[in-house]
Amino acid sequence: MALLDLKVNGQEVRVEAPDTALLLDVLRERLFLTGAKRGCETSHCGCCTVRVDGMAVHGCVVLAARCQGKAITTVEGCGDGMELDRLQRLFLEHGAVQCGYCGPGMLMAAKALLERNPQPTLDEVKKGLDGNLCRCTGYTPIFDAILAYSRGE
Repeated sequence: MALLDLKVNGQEVRVEAPDTALLLDVLRERLFLTGAKRGCETSHCGCCTVRVDGMAVHGCVVLAARCQGKAITTVEGCGDGMELDRLQRLFLEHGAVQCGYCGPGMLMAAKALLERNPQPTLDEVKKGLDGNLCRCTGYTPIFDAILAYSRGE
């Protein structure tokens, strides 16, 4: 077991976890942040996407110990805890969230993209979400929400 000092959603936390614990498991099982989902466990579906130092990463393949001293943001860290942030609202308005399984990962990947590139083209949005799968929306509502955000809607 190891003691991990992490910064999750702006809060300093200390958590005990096995040396080989994956970031997804620490977030879900130790910190009870269940927004990131367990999907394929091979980094192909993106349901487990969180941001580490602003970069979208698949929590199912990242060792938690590698995240010491880094800023980790989960979907629970969006908004102010009482209200959704603008991108979350646009996802809802555009029908980009249906079953809810991929939504948190899509949001985290979109946030990472928009931080790097505030006004992406449709092709850049598609590339930015590569590695995140959705079986419900057909992707168009997700792309529309991200592009609306970039236009300041």
